[in-house]
Amino acid sequence: MLIILMSQLFVVVLPAQEIAIFDNPIKTDAEITVGARRLDIYLPLITGKTIAIVGNQTSLIGKTHLVDSLLALHIKIKVLFCPEHGFRGKEDAGKEIDNSKDKKTGLPIVSLFGDHKNKPTAKELEGVDIVLFDIQDVGARFYTYLSTLHYVMEACAESKKQLILLDRPNPNGYYVDGPVMEDKHKSFVGLHPVPVVYGMTIGEYAQMVNGEGWLAGKEKCKLLVIPLLGYTHNDLYQLPVPPSPNLSTMTAVYLYPSLCLFEGTIVSVGRGTDFPFQVIGHPTLEGAKFSFTPESKPGALNPLYKGQKCMGMDLREFGKSYIPGYKRLYLYWLEGCYKNTPDKSHFFNNYFLALSGTDSLEKQIKEDLPEDEIRASWQPALKIFKKIRTKYLLYTDFK
Repeated sequence: MLIILMSQLFVVVLPAQEIAIFDNPIKTDAEITVGARRLDIYLPLITGKTIAIVGNQTSLIGKTHLVDSLLALHIKIKVLFCPEHGFRGKEDAGKEIDNSKDKKTGLPIVSLFGDHKNKPTAKELEGVDIVLFDIQDVGARFYTYLSTLHYVMEACAESKKQLILLDRPNPNGYYVDGPVMEDKHKSFVGLHPVPVVYGMTIGEYAQMVNGEGWLAGKEKCKLLVIPLLGYTHNDLYQLPVPPSPNLSTMTAVYLYPSLCLFEGTIVSVGRGTDFPFQVIGHPTLEGAKFSFTPESKPGALNPLYKGQKCMGMDLREFGKSYIPGYKRLYLYWLEGCYKNTPDKSHFFNNYFLALSGTDSLEKQIKEDLPEDEIRASWQPALKIFKKIRTKYLLYTDFK
């Protein structure tokens, strides 16, 4: 047996094979050719056309933004669409974003997280021949860039526009785990019957949305995915830039699928600190020695428990060294925090149902079910999803 000291709160005992250092090489853009770099494939398709770009700060060709690269090649860009966090990726989570102009190019930016949240209108797509989509995903169902993808696909289907998706690696694309979302819990943090971690690139995912008839009216988007070179689902991938303000390190990206569930509870995930999604805590949590105090910071201007000392756990070293090799959601923190919170009556809120995608997980935590029983309850739906997933993979699957 291997004893892992998780924190000052509790000790978890696990079989040694359940925790392993993930020793596959960490690939970068030097080893993987992202879709945006494959200009030889998609440039002939957009030359002489008027295009729209759905992107943000992750839409890069090397160190140059996709917009700048295409303008230098005399491609006509009519409009830019941006997801949550804005075109430059600096806005707070959940903050509605107004339409604006790009300061560098003067191009109009239409927010898909503002007044008409979610979907480009037919008027905004007037005169556009092709929509180019290039946004870095992180591989968790509740990351809202997936919902932006869904609604862009829907708009393209309705307006008869072609969508060219420039694929990017999934940094959490080497496993599948978590409860599959139930239809009654559909929201902007989960639109499809997929598990929390689905193990697909955004291009593979788009093919699944199309192929499974998940768009409104089961319409089909005219979709072309520009695939990656040098990528498999066995690979870890070093993101060249943070995908959003509070996922500032790869450790945070690996911890995110497990820690985002806490956003449906009273527990802080460290927004307003220098290490968001790498710590957890609450002012009343018992038995903890580690503490942090959230303050106003860019990307977290009014964080939970601003100015209050939170007691909890520092997960940075564990997240860096062990979570990539665990290949599953880590439930022990959720179970432990619930047990160590004095007033459990308000521990969960309604947002937890949207994030978990199921009624069951909250009940299971409250009933103190063993972790293996909780996982067993996910398996029938996971088995169905895995069969669906296989149909749309573009890259060698994980072992």
